[in-house]
Amino acid sequence: MMYPYMTLNDDTEITHSEMKPDGRVKVYIETPDLKDGFHNAVCWLPEYQWENINGYSESEMHYFKRLIKENVHLIIEFSREGGILNAAAI
Repeated sequence: MMYPYMTLNDDTEITHSEMKPDGRVKVYIETPDLKDGFHNAVCWLPEYQWENINGYSESEMHYFKRLIKENVHLIIEFSREGGILNAAAI
């Protein structure tokens, strides 16, 4: 199951999985693109293991890597709670 986490001004969607039994959390980033359809990337936490990076420039990836590191504590917490809506009791 993937839970919504954040939508950026350029319609980039950041979602995350529930916490896996081994303590890992999958973060998926996807940006619509008129030419290519979508750009995307996957990051596994807590290792910050990046894979399946498609369409993003080095500067875009630098931004996403920093964004995930600055939000890792929230993403990990929400992954334990079943997403941000469950964590907020909405």
